[in-house]
Amino acid sequence: MGEQLETAVDTYLSALREADVERVLSLFAPDAVVHSPLYGPLPPSDFYPRLFADTSAANLELRSVMHGRDTTGVRTMSFWFHFDWRLPSGAAAPFDVIDAVTLDDDGRFTSLHILYDTVDVRPAFEAETGRPSWRP
Repeated sequence: MGEQLETAVDTYLSALREADVERVLSLFAPDAVVHSPLYGPLPPSDFYPRLFADTSAANLELRSVMHGRDTTGVRTMSFWFHFDWRLPSGAAAPFDVIDAVTLDDDGRFTSLHILYDTVDVRPAFEAETGRPSWRP
């Protein structure tokens, strides 16, 4: 199980790096939801095109992969990585992030919660895009 999940993480990070919508969407179950501090909860088919439109470059460094089960028995994994995010102008908006994922029986992502401190990223994102980020 661990090797399959690490392969999924490698595919995910590679797809982010290359802005490959099709490849990243192939990891998700049909009714999956991505929960983002900047974009809010969205289906992956809406989230990733928006993210990639707001990205001129993405350099990622994996730090750790963890997996297990939640309290109801659903398989989970989390991966911690550094995301050197570059906005469309090339402005830097780097952050350390943990993506927490729930998985279906086939290993597809059913939810992905993106967890990071937006104190520095939010103002840069809003100044760059000219629009407010999502706020709960």
